[in-house]
Amino acid sequence: MPISASPTEERATLSWRKIPHFKYDAVQPRLRRNTTTTLTFATATGGSKFASVSVAEPKLHHDFMPTPSQLFKNPLAAFAIVPRDAALFSAGAIAGAAAKTVTAPLDRIKLLMQTHGVRLGQDSAKKAISFIEAIAVIGKEEGIQGYWKGNLPQVIRVVPYSAVQLFAYEIYKKIFKGENGELSVAGRLAAGAFAGMTSTFITYPLDVLRLRLAVEPGYRTMSEVALSMLREEGFASFYRGLGPSLIAIAPYIAVNFCVFDLLKKSLPEKYQKRTETSILTAVLSASLATLTCYPLDTVRRQMQLKGTPYKTVLDALSGIVARDGVAGLYRGFVPNALKSLPNSRFLLSAELGL
Repeated sequence: MPISASPTEERATLSWRKIPHFKYDAVQPRLRRNTTTTLTFATATGGSKFASVSVAEPKLHHDFMPTPSQLFKNPLAAFAIVPRDAALFSAGAIAGAAAKTVTAPLDRIKLLMQTHGVRLGQDSAKKAISFIEAIAVIGKEEGIQGYWKGNLPQVIRVVPYSAVQLFAYEIYKKIFKGENGELSVAGRLAAGAFAGMTSTFITYPLDVLRLRLAVEPGYRTMSEVALSMLREEGFASFYRGLGPSLIAIAPYIAVNFCVFDLLKKSLPEKYQKRTETSILTAVLSASLATLTCYPLDTVRRQMQLKGTPYKTVLDALSGIVARDGVAGLYRGFVPNALKSLPNSRFLLSAELGL
């Protein structure tokens, strides 16, 4: 059987498959233009064997480039031109924005519960607002649209946060590689934590704007809130509460990953690779990680408020406990769990490549 290939060919794999009653004497593969390989081969006359050749092309996407007529008839075919990495990033950003929008009502309820006491002041008799009360208050005072109040900044934040995180993670992976050029589990955790810190720092002003829009009375635009903060509180107000945000990232990732790994390894081997086991273990590990780090999230939110009495993390922790008890550090935990626990492990795995 003759086989010929151009000098630019990189790899070809030839395999025989039995096909009953197959009578063709020769097969000529049909190649598209702009390919770098040309192959010609034949089968045994009258035989029942067929030679199949698969060729690896260095730029396979060129074979699927839509023609102008195809683009005219089907405009969506233009997505075939987009590089794979860019397409995946765009899809992830759209999915992230959609997820933020779907869970926005739960997030707003959580923010109201976290900041209720400090917003009303020390003289208020009612120190806390329940989950059901928060739902009722929003619906009564603001209507259905009130559940999405302040959602725009967090939707906008998705793209830059993800872009910075991915870029920073690649840089930190190189920094934390061992002498053998390999990245250990500890190195991945460290790279993930530092990437999270970097993206949090760069996009943090949008997080503060989200809080201000969600809890302050009245309807104002994002630009109005930002200009008001600059005039009345200065640029530093956009970074209030940054400390607890950065502090919480590393322990959250460490606890989440370690608990997930320990729980899964403690199970019999026949259960370790089952999908339901991974989901249950993910929920449990994320629950413990959130429970461990949630007080820092409450501190962050109360430090972001306009006129907050807290200047440092320790000041906020002691102040919240003095006013509301230890339970005050966990206000809004239920809606937060409903919003984020099912997805947290899978997001962590994607970010760290685990």
